[in-house]
Amino acid sequence: MVGPLKIVVLMGGTSEEREVSLASGVQVARALILRGHEVHCVDTTRGVMSSSEINRLVEEGVRPEPPPPGSIDLIETGDTTALTRAPEFEGTDIIFPALHGGTGEDGTLQGLLELTGIPFAGSDKLGCTLAMDKEVSKNRFRTAGVPTPDWISGSASFEQIEAALGLPVIVKPPSGGSTLGLTLAHDRSEFTAAVDEALRYEDRVLFEAYVKGRELTVAVVGDEPLPVGEVIPEHVLFDYECKYQPGLAEEIFPADITSELSTHVQDLALKVHRCLFLRDFSRVDFILDESGQPWCLEANALPGLTAQSLFPRAASAAGISFPELCERIVQVALGRSSLTGTSSEPSG
Repeated sequence: MVGPLKIVVLMGGTSEEREVSLASGVQVARALILRGHEVHCVDTTRGVMSSSEINRLVEEGVRPEPPPPGSIDLIETGDTTALTRAPEFEGTDIIFPALHGGTGEDGTLQGLLELTGIPFAGSDKLGCTLAMDKEVSKNRFRTAGVPTPDWISGSASFEQIEAALGLPVIVKPPSGGSTLGLTLAHDRSEFTAAVDEALRYEDRVLFEAYVKGRELTVAVVGDEPLPVGEVIPEHVLFDYECKYQPGLAEEIFPADITSELSTHVQDLALKVHRCLFLRDFSRVDFILDESGQPWCLEANALPGLTAQSLFPRAASAAGISFPELCERIVQVALGRSSLTGTSSEPSG
C-alpha cells in the first residue's frame, strides 16, 4: 500500500439512486479509513458530511423506496470548482466517486473532475456516457461480438413490439439504474402501464426481448474479472427492493456453473469492460438462457458498494476483503493516473 493518502469520497446527488449512493459512499469511506487513509465524505447536494451524519447512514442503510429528486446538485451547476473549493479538498490525492445514476454516473461529474486535475477512481466521461445509455451500450456489445437481447428504442405500438420482440417484454428507461422504471409486461394493459412508468424517469423508452434464465454477474477490477456470481431474486425480476433489502435475493458466489462457462462469461465481461472504455472497476450483468447461452444485459460504470451489493460479494469470493477491494481500486486508479500524467493539484 502507498500512503496514507488523502481521499475524498463523493456521494448522494439528486438522482433516484441517492439513497444507494449514500450507503455506498459511507461504506467506502469506512473501508478506506480502516486502511489508514485520511478520508472526507462529501454529499454533492450539501457539502462535507459530519461524522454523526456518516454514522447515521451506516446504521440506516438503504431505505425501501427510492426518494424523489432533492435539492440542487453542485454537479448540475456546471461550476468546475464547486466540488473542490471546500478546505477538505486541499491536498487531495484522489477522489473516489460513489454516486449512482443521473449526473453522477452519466459522465457529467467525470467531465468536471477531469477539469479539476485531481485524479479520480473509476471510468472517465466517455466510459460513463457509453455505459449509462443502454441503447448505445447494446450497439457496442453487438460490435464487440457480445450477445445481447434484441431491442427497440423509441416510440412503438404494442402490436409492433409484440411482433418484433414477443411477449412478455422488458420495458425500461434507457439510462436508468437499479432497475428503476423497469417492468416486465405480459399483455396490452401491462404494456401501457409499463411505458408510462418508464416515462416517469426519462423521455425515451427501451423495449427489450425478455430472456428467461439465470441471472449472472461479473465484477471487474483493473483488467481482472472476479468470480462469476448468480442472483436468485424473490421477485420475477431483480428489482430495486430485491437489490437493497436484506433477504429478498439469494446471491451465490461463485456461481454453480462449469469452469468452462465461468471463463466464457468472464471473457465476455472483459470484452464489455473494454468496448465501453471502462476503467478501474465495473460490473457486467448477464442472463444465462435455458440452452446455456449468456446474454449481456448491461454494464455498470459505478456499481453499488453497499453492504448488500454484488461487487463486494464477488471480491469476497476471490479472497479480497471490502477494505482491500477499495484499496485496490484506489491503487489501480493512481497507477493509471501516474502513467497519464494527471496532476494531483486542482486547476482552479
